[in-house]
Amino acid sequence: MNDEYPESSGTEETQPLGAPLGSSLGPRPSWTPPSSYLDYPPPGTTPMPVAPGDPAASSDSLTLFGPPPPPGQPPPPGQLAPAQVPASASGRPSGWMWLAIAALALVLGLAGGVAGSVVYNRTSDASGSGIGPGLDSTGVQTAAPIRGGRSSVAAVAQELLPSTVQISAEYEGQDNGATGSGFVLDRSGHIITNNHVVAQADADDGPIQIVDQDGNRYDATVVGRSPVYDLAVLFCEEAKEMKPAALGESRALHVGDSVVAIGSPLGLSSTVTAGIVSALQRPVTTGDASSESSYINAVQTDAAINPGNSGGPLVNLAGQVVGVNSAIATTGGTTGGDQAGNIGVGFAIPIEQVKVTADQILRTGEARYPVIGAKVQTGQRDGSGAEIDSVVDGTPADDAGLQEGDVVVALEGQRVTDGIALIVSIRSHQPGETLTFTVLRDGDEQDIDVTLDAEVG
Repeated sequence: MNDEYPESSGTEETQPLGAPLGSSLGPRPSWTPPSSYLDYPPPGTTPMPVAPGDPAASSDSLTLFGPPPPPGQPPPPGQLAPAQVPASASGRPSGWMWLAIAALALVLGLAGGVAGSVVYNRTSDASGSGIGPGLDSTGVQTAAPIRGGRSSVAAVAQELLPSTVQISAEYEGQDNGATGSGFVLDRSGHIITNNHVVAQADADDGPIQIVDQDGNRYDATVVGRSPVYDLAVLFCEEAKEMKPAALGESRALHVGDSVVAIGSPLGLSSTVTAGIVSALQRPVTTGDASSESSYINAVQTDAAINPGNSGGPLVNLAGQVVGVNSAIATTGGTTGGDQAGNIGVGFAIPIEQVKVTADQILRTGEARYPVIGAKVQTGQRDGSGAEIDSVVDGTPADDAGLQEGDVVVALEGQRVTDGIALIVSIRSHQPGETLTFTVLRDGDEQDIDVTLDAEVG
């Protein structure tokens, strides 16, 4: 898999998702690397089996899904809306295996998007584009709205439902063909959702609408989007009058904390579900060799998340958004027809990454992600580290002295179990940072400092 540089042919771009989750705020769960991985389809496409010959392919099968239902209407019997999901694992290892489960399919919480890379961002020339000031100037809220012992799921619902919207977008030529969720980011009319919710509508210049808590529908446009992080920022004039959601910190979460997911599963708007934080820093990946991939250093939750929840907020009991719901794991059948849905394993993009990506989009209309310029093996999953396949000349990896055959066993002192874990770890940092890679070379361990470069995506 291509670590970062898209011009390297014959390899898959590594496309990160997730933000650094601090370790100073409490103990983090330890995790033993599994014996195998599963590969999952990319955001915004109907899940398909891993292509034969893909080194990361496994014998596990993926469930296929039919076209998404219109907003407010459930899918036909025996079928879920196309949705898909990255799934996999935790802050270090990158993959996991279910005992006694024949297949594990990942389904992104909404149907929509487009296969392959398209326009990464689009800016309009009107004032509606929202491009200019970053988050510091758009009226973002951070103060916890629920305090003083008022914490409850009911209190969270009361605070967040006015800030959460359903998103309806063109998909495969059909208006309202895809449905998802989102939330009001600020007082300037910006809304956060997943890239795969609106990717095809944006590429086709198709209609996008938001639906508020009262059922009112308003037109929206794409300010910018990032397939790499599976995030998009929309603009809606009427959203200026809506209540912004308060933004919290996923790094303050602990395993076992209560959280609430809000969105429009299967087109059912204003749906509230509750659960706990099941794991932190769970590396989750989607994609295959023929299309773009996203990598999430995810917050895992057992709150019910289903197709249509994509882009909606994951909220703590103080009423602050701590993540963007993006993916679920499902036990699936082999082809079409077998129904699949929530089994209590959902994944959210940490809000720290959302803030960084949204700020970049609002300032410039595009998002950037860190690269080093090396290809790493992702098929080797024995927990021994990430082996460097090749290094691109003139890149940060080359300048720092990384070599083909080096095995990265730690990044910034944190264990690296395999290629996907390394990719997720790199993507949790920002361009310009200098990171220490601990590598094994000819049996000797050494530290190599690499300064991250940047790519748009």
